[in-house]
Amino acid sequence: MKNKLALLIALVVLSTYTCFSQKKVTWDDLAQVKFSEKYFPALGETFLYPEFSQAVKDLEGKEIVIIGYFLNISPAENIYILSKNPMASCFFCGVGGPETAIELQFKEKQPYETDDLIMVKGILSLNVDDVEHFNYILKNCKVEKMVPTIKS
Repeated sequence: MKNKLALLIALVVLSTYTCFSQKKVTWDDLAQVKFSEKYFPALGETFLYPEFSQAVKDLEGKEIVIIGYFLNISPAENIYILSKNPMASCFFCGVGGPETAIELQFKEKQPYETDDLIMVKGILSLNVDDVEHFNYILKNCKVEKMVPTIKS
């Protein structure tokens, strides 16, 4: 009986830890950022400079989960993006701002296709100054393909 009680307590503790070890984040959460133009002399260009809200700063370094559209930018170079919108209406096409896209960093090539709806888990990194990377970066990513639901 003691063994069963100990096992039950261990399962409750482990399931509680699993539930709280990652945070589900929405695109609205990531929209809590303001942008101002900043000139980068080394590149001779002006870029949008992020000013993250405290709520977003609190997510940095934490494991998060977010759902979005997979953009297969350059598989040979391991360049993948998660977008709030499908490719036809993504950040690159002028719909939405930099807060609607996340750079995904994987250890290996991914089998997903552009516009696959996926759920990604990874460690969130906030990027302020490196214009060669996105403002939001997810490291050590793991993916689960979602099945879109059709609303009637």
